[in-house]
Order: sequence, then C-alpha cells, then structure tokens
Amino acid sequence: MTTETTTPSAEPQALQGKALLTGASGFIGGRLRDALLARGLDVVAVRRRGSPVAKKGRSAEVEYEDVAGLERLMAEEKPDVVFHLAGATKGVTRDDFSRANVMPTRNLLEALKRAHPEVKRFVHVSTLAAYGPSSAAKPHVESSPRRPLEHYGDTKLEAEYVVEAAKELPWTILRPGGVYGPGDVDYFNLFREASQGRNVFFGNRNRWFSAVYVDDMVSAMLAAASHPGAVQQGFFVCDNEPLTWERFQQAIVDASGRRVRTLNLPEALVSLAAVGGELATRFDGKPRLFNRQKAKMGAQEAWTCRSDALRSVLGWNHEFGLERGIRAAFDWYRQEKWI
Repeated sequence: MTTETTTPSAEPQALQGKALLTGASGFIGGRLRDALLARGLDVVAVRRRGSPVAKKGRSAEVEYEDVAGLERLMAEEKPDVVFHLAGATKGVTRDDFSRANVMPTRNLLEALKRAHPEVKRFVHVSTLAAYGPSSAAKPHVESSPRRPLEHYGDTKLEAEYVVEAAKELPWTILRPGGVYGPGDVDYFNLFREASQGRNVFFGNRNRWFSAVYVDDMVSAMLAAASHPGAVQQGFFVCDNEPLTWERFQQAIVDASGRRVRTLNLPEALVSLAAVGGELATRFDGKPRLFNRQKAKMGAQEAWTCRSDALRSVLGWNHEFGLERGIRAAFDWYRQEKWI
C-alpha cells in the first residue's frame, strides 16, 4: 500500500464517541487509553482471560480466538473507532508470532464485518520491521518494497495484508520506528546504564534508526482515527530525521547529568548472548529478547524511515524533539523510582 505526498484533502474530524482498544495494558496502549479518556471518549479495552482489569476506562474479557465472542462485543458496544495495538515482539517459533500478530487482526476485522461494519475507523498499529532494514542513505517511504527479515516483521507484514484486504472497512495502518518514553522497557536499560555511569555500545555505535516519542505516536494514532485522508492508507511514524545510536545514547547521557564511561563492546557478544538466549528458551520454553533473529536485526546498517506522507496528508507533526523526549522519559523513570 502506497501513500502519495499531497496537500491535506480535508480537516480532521473531532474524535468522539466510543473507542475499542486492544493492547491497552502495554506501553503505547496505556498512553493512548489515557489520551482518549482525557478527550472524553468512552474507552473499552479488550482483555484476555486472566489479564488484569483496567484501572481506567472499561474493559471486556474476550479471547481473540473466539470470533463469535468478538462479534458479540462489536454488536453490543458498536465502537466508533477500533485501535488495534495488541501483538507480540517475542516468541519462539513463527507460529507463536502468527498467533499473536496475525490471528487477532484477522478475527477482529471479521467480527467488525459481520457485526459492526458501520465502524468509522480501524487503526492498525504495525511496525517499521514489516518493511525490513533500510540503508543509511535511503530511509524507507511508503512505496519502498516490504522485505521483512525475521518472524516478527514477517507476521506484522502478513497482518498488514489482512487489513489491506478488508476493502469494505475504513482502515488506517501506522508503522512506527522505535517508540520510547515513560513506561517503556525496551530502551529503559540505556537510561539505567547512564544513571549508573555507563554508556555501552555493542558494535552499533554508528548504525542508524528512526525513533518517535510515545506522545507523538499517540497524536499520530488520534490523527489516523479522525482524518478522512487516512482512510485505506498506511503511514510511517517517526521523528524528522534518522539518528545514530551514538547520538541517541548521548542524549540519554546528557539528560542523566552523570559522567559516564563509554564502552564499545564487540558485536560478537550480541551473537553469543543470542545463542545463550535460545539455549535458555529450549530449557524453559520462555521466549527471550536475545535470540539469533534479533541479533540479525541488530547487525543491519539501518532501520530508518521518513514520515513525510503522514505530515503532508494528515498535517501531523511531532512535538517532542530528541532531547526533550529523552529528558521527559528520564524524569518519569526517576519519579517512578525505576532508576
């Protein structure tokens, strides 16, 4: 799915009514839920059996495998917009990722088609990984070929195909780069290391990636849910320019206020940790973040994109530059006693 860079065709509509949200217990989903509630929407979080009850807004317990249950939910709640964020970034086999990333997407759309085709928007949160690595000189745009590298990106791309096939529904796909900010656990280790006087690179110091602060990601989702120009379109979401890990981590070091020792560790340690992670998974069956697929992702020159289409078509723009976003994240980690 490609998106042409054009002047915004219409003004965004005020987002109101009822929002159904998957992944509300996650980092981005929780932030989105708070933003929707602050705007006065009735928010219903889809909750799987055994998951904690939402402390804010309402929740409905249903399994994604249960299409009939999802149909009942759609018929009873009749949401104005559905935000689909639930998924998995860790797994052991491709089937693990498919069950978490493809099956829920397919069943949610099927339930909407059968029970509530009048939904105003289905916002599907995908990932840059669905396109695969880029080059430092040529960040991905929407018309770039989609060539995922591993199971996570491959199944997120398959989920995109499922969404794009739902031509009778008004959908929008968002593909963020790395999302950081208050509550994130993936980048948190870099903040903790800096707070303890260390700045560690694993052979990635001069590699490139695209990032976006979580509140800017939320504003992109709100725009995607309300702007008529977003219907049946897909967009990358990222800050203005790609950056190196050196620049990203230097912003963290600066925000820490600490003198740090910079360590350039060999990339071979990542491969060793990946093998160790897979051996541990074989022992206890629990997926680890460190595995050979993730190591392969980390060895690429660049994971970058541009959000020109999102800015041009929807009028979106980020509010948090890198330094401001890093400071806000650091303040939150300190306030919440994570560091």
